[in-house]
Amino acid sequence: MKQSGPGSVSYYFHHEKKFLLIVTLSGILYNIGMIAGPWFDGQLAQYLYDIFGGTRTAADMYALCLGYALVIVGVQGSRYVKRLYVRKFANNISLAMKDRIYQHLVQTPKRDMEQADTGALMTKVISDIDTCVEGMRKFTTEIFDTGVVMMAYIVMLLCYDWRLTLCVLVFPPIAYALANSLRRLVATTAARSKESSGALSGMTLDRISNALTYRVYGEEAVQDRCYERYLADYEKKMILANLWENTLQPIYKVIAMIGTMLVIWFGGHNVQGTGWESWDIAAFSTYLACFIKLATKSSHAAKLFNAIQKAQVSWQRIQPHLQAAAELRQPVPPAAPAELTVRHLSFTYPGSANPIFRDLSFSAKPGTLIGVTGPVACGKSTLGQAFLCENPHGGQIFFGDKELGNGHTAPDGIVGYCGHDAELFAATVEENIRLGLPGDIGTVLKMVCMDQDCVAFPAGTQTPIGEGGQRLSGGQQARIALARTLFHLRPLLILDDPFAAVDMATERTIFDNLRRRGKNCIILLLSHRLSLFPELDQVIWLNGDGTAVVSTHEGLYASCPAYRDLYDLQHAQGGAIHE
Repeated sequence: MKQSGPGSVSYYFHHEKKFLLIVTLSGILYNIGMIAGPWFDGQLAQYLYDIFGGTRTAADMYALCLGYALVIVGVQGSRYVKRLYVRKFANNISLAMKDRIYQHLVQTPKRDMEQADTGALMTKVISDIDTCVEGMRKFTTEIFDTGVVMMAYIVMLLCYDWRLTLCVLVFPPIAYALANSLRRLVATTAARSKESSGALSGMTLDRISNALTYRVYGEEAVQDRCYERYLADYEKKMILANLWENTLQPIYKVIAMIGTMLVIWFGGHNVQGTGWESWDIAAFSTYLACFIKLATKSSHAAKLFNAIQKAQVSWQRIQPHLQAAAELRQPVPPAAPAELTVRHLSFTYPGSANPIFRDLSFSAKPGTLIGVTGPVACGKSTLGQAFLCENPHGGQIFFGDKELGNGHTAPDGIVGYCGHDAELFAATVEENIRLGLPGDIGTVLKMVCMDQDCVAFPAGTQTPIGEGGQRLSGGQQARIALARTLFHLRPLLILDDPFAAVDMATERTIFDNLRRRGKNCIILLLSHRLSLFPELDQVIWLNGDGTAVVSTHEGLYASCPAYRDLYDLQHAQGGAIHE
């Protein structure tokens, strides 16, 4: 079935029809004006011959040169307008494609993104789009610079000598046929080079991201050798792709220019009066110049075939990401506080037979703080993520009278989440907290004990923090992420180990501020540090076998030996035990 919408090439041409109209008008003027060049070349040769013969004067030559210069100015002016709007056309298409891919990526489920090859995605977003746009730009340009002007040249040649023209026009199609015969080879080598580029990008990201780990464990040399293999494969496949695309260009031109010998031979007979037509020097010079330009354009057309083949390869790679997607949702305002009711909640990862937790039920009113803990890998983070409703779950989650997830109400405006990964952007401190929302960020920075750190930064809250917050310590990253969650306050907050990278004194200060800030919120505090759990309203203990116990600190301490042992161990050492 024929594609339509953003998943088709015609969509982007239609979207830029105003620019294409300007390109069409200026392109026709420019390329029709191109035939004036060979005509003036012939006239210049004839005038020079006549001056030597005494039938013309230098003044006639000056007048002809002035007219030639004025025509060139007009033709090149049309060329400037055409190329300007072709470039604007290409830039707009590049922006539109990248915007579409961005919309597609941000709406892709997180689990799918985690399984995606980051290097391949980077290649598609950057390299493949550029290749597609370049192919579309060349196609648009060559329609006029090659197609229209070649038709004008052919008409001009036919007017001078139609028999000779039919003879010399045999050779350009041979160049086209050669380019077409290599189409599959060009496409195959281009596809392999793109795949290798994606693999190399992924390897580069891995090498940079894990450089310290590889160094600590003595794996640097091994990874360097592995990287060299990826690099060598990329170089080999790129050389092969460029070989078939570029090295044949001179051959195309040589084939197209073979007709020059016929022009000289038969054109000479025409000048002598023994050929098919009767020519003078001007006619011969005009015909020869016109044919040379035609042959050159023919070789460009053959080159265009190869460029389009590369663009088609890239288009097939990015087309699935360009399909029409839902418009990005506008930010949802915070919902009003309401009671949280969880009934028989369970979750099992796809492909697994054992649930992470099952039959979990509890309820909470606004202002309630609930602690969630358990042994290592018991499912604390999984429980917190269940409230994001990104994956189907068993049981029911109600916020007020609204059921969350499983095709019911989305958690937008209801759930605020601060996970293990701070998920910071390569922007300033302020931009990472605001995310476009106006307001005073100083309050939340003070709540998470980050205000003094920001004062010490070179540009305060305007300091760029690098990709993923790499210029910050782990504790600073966690506190900025928590500040962002508190700035975008929601009535249900899921905080996954927010105190893991701070000391006990800072933990106490942040907790007190959190209680005040979230006095109308329900807060689930997922943590392995239990020093604050006696002050929480409820505690959920996950056993690690799928079962869970919901109680208070006092109730669990009395009835759950595992919880009691963990609390006593941490309490004896000042609460400083970490996983």
